Amino acid sequence: MHVLVVFLPLAGCLIVAATGRRLGDRGAQLATVLPMLASAILGSVLFYDVALLGNERTIELFTWIDSGALQASWSLRFDTLTAVMVFVVTVVSSMVHVYSIGYMSHDRGIPRFMAYLSLFTFFMLMLVSADNFLQLFFGWEGVGVSSYLLIGFWFDRDSANAAAIKAFVVNRIGDFGFILGIFGVFFAFGTLDFDPVFEAAPSLVGQSFNFLGFNVDVLTTIAILLFVGAMGKSAQIGLHTWLPDAMEGPTPVSALIHAATMVTAGVFMVARMSPIFEYAPIALIIVVIVGASTAFFAATIGLVQNDIKRVIAYSTVSQLGYMFFAIGVSAYQAAIFHLMTHAFFKALLFLGAGSVIHGMQDEQDMRKMGGLFSKMRVTAILMWIGSLALAGVPFFAGYYSKDIILESAFASATGLGLYAYWAGIAAALMTAFYSWRVLFMTFHGPTRADPQIFEAAHESPPVMIIPLVVLALGAIFSGYLAVETFTGDGMDGFWRESILVLPENASIEAAHAGLPGWVVKAPTVVAVAGIVLAWVMYMVIPGLPAMLAARMRGIYRFILNKWYFDELYDRLFVRPMFVLGRGLWKSGDGALIDGVGPDGVAAAALSLARRAGRMQSGYLYHYAFTMLAGVAGLVSWYLFVQPG
Repeated sequence: MHVLVVFLPLAGCLIVAATGRRLGDRGAQLATVLPMLASAILGSVLFYDVALLGNERTIELFTWIDSGALQASWSLRFDTLTAVMVFVVTVVSSMVHVYSIGYMSHDRGIPRFMAYLSLFTFFMLMLVSADNFLQLFFGWEGVGVSSYLLIGFWFDRDSANAAAIKAFVVNRIGDFGFILGIFGVFFAFGTLDFDPVFEAAPSLVGQSFNFLGFNVDVLTTIAILLFVGAMGKSAQIGLHTWLPDAMEGPTPVSALIHAATMVTAGVFMVARMSPIFEYAPIALIIVVIVGASTAFFAATIGLVQNDIKRVIAYSTVSQLGYMFFAIGVSAYQAAIFHLMTHAFFKALLFLGAGSVIHGMQDEQDMRKMGGLFSKMRVTAILMWIGSLALAGVPFFAGYYSKDIILESAFASATGLGLYAYWAGIAAALMTAFYSWRVLFMTFHGPTRADPQIFEAAHESPPVMIIPLVVLALGAIFSGYLAVETFTGDGMDGFWRESILVLPENASIEAAHAGLPGWVVKAPTVVAVAGIVLAWVMYMVIPGLPAMLAARMRGIYRFILNKWYFDELYDRLFVRPMFVLGRGLWKSGDGALIDGVGPDGVAAAALSLARRAGRMQSGYLYHYAFTMLAGVAGLVSWYLFVQPG
């Protein structure tokens, strides 16, 4: 069972890759969807067996690398943390696979798309079940490659190609830090296996190494480098620019990337590395700052976006910020709890947006929607459920997971914890506002759509609605069912040794010990306030947003242009690199290397050949003169050069 849950998606991918044309579209869909559904069923059974019953195990498949001091086995590690991730990944991915049958029904590349989805899922499962850093890096890079293929799936579109390249390049920046962190682990511990590294981590507390004349703490350096990798994969501020552009891929791809796979890899990795981060307090400070800043920053951008998928995309970036600042205050369990609930309601929102786009003939601009509730009642209700969970309204899933994160941040009793709490409160207000902005602009009020498109708008087929219903159940019940187990009294028995929290960092326990009433109530109050504000601005006084945008034009344009991160990077990095690249191409490669090397040799040979060719004049006296000159040369050489 443990091996099948990981390798069934790969089997589906390989079957389609080998026989896709002969299988046809329907055969390719069945060959990938059925193994994925089987994997989801097995993943649910595995969650019950491993996480709830405590039957943790590590399965060694074979020796992968045995070279000197570097030894790595290909092993599958199944503890509580892995079981939670496998459950989330397989369930959400299986729903995305089923949904894709309807959404991609008219696409020309169905077999290729379904194979890519299954490959993506396999690499994510390899990542979360890794037992050593090398295997983790294999899954990590595999997810990156798969995302490149899926984001650029419609390769005939320039925007999709550019988005795929951007995602690949930005992630490589983060991955460079990640691989340096892995090098640091091997340098410090002499092994890449998790258990020996985690056991030896306390012995390295306070140890340093010399770098450019500075004594640098070993564990802090390793933790920060690993976190840089997480920043890239999980789109934290500074390395976030690729994620909204990833919307160029088909909507099922957006749901898979944003909900359960790629962007959650960074959160999982840092949670897995808790035995290292707990002994690196400076690294945890950095995680808090980056996470809280990301939660606030991305929420501001979501306020003004008009593309329905981009609003949800920036919501993902913001929610990932919550998860990271939870980790920064050592509330790892709360971060993974929010990861799980977020996977359900965010996949629901993305696939619901896809249902709207499908029914509106690929229209994504909310300014050209409105009044769709009468056309898509089921989709509208399901997106309301997802938005209620996202906003943290009692008693939906996000209410439980977001609140415990904010309470843990406040209970950490540090200045940075308070910064994270208030940044999270502000982000919660904005999250509720833009969530209902999406609902009101899309489903309610008078329609702004083209009359023909509006008349043709329709509800999605059952093959697309059923996955939404399954995800909606998770968005409603997962928080209530898991809150006590994940972050309540049963927390220690549930997580066992898969997550380490030092006693002095136990922020979740501190949150349960008692907090001021206003701290607990504030998230719900701001969520309701955000909903009411959106209702006033888009239903009661619909002209108010345009008036505010005109009066605060500078702020509005700053936020609308995403804080000008793309423009800043274009000025600082992209353009200089183009200038440098063109200079090296023209002057270095063209003029110097080619000019002196291959082109220079060829030109010299051609010149000599032409000069030699001129000697072939066809006149006998020229040849006689040449022969006479040769004889004179030989005689001279014999007389003056030869010894004796």
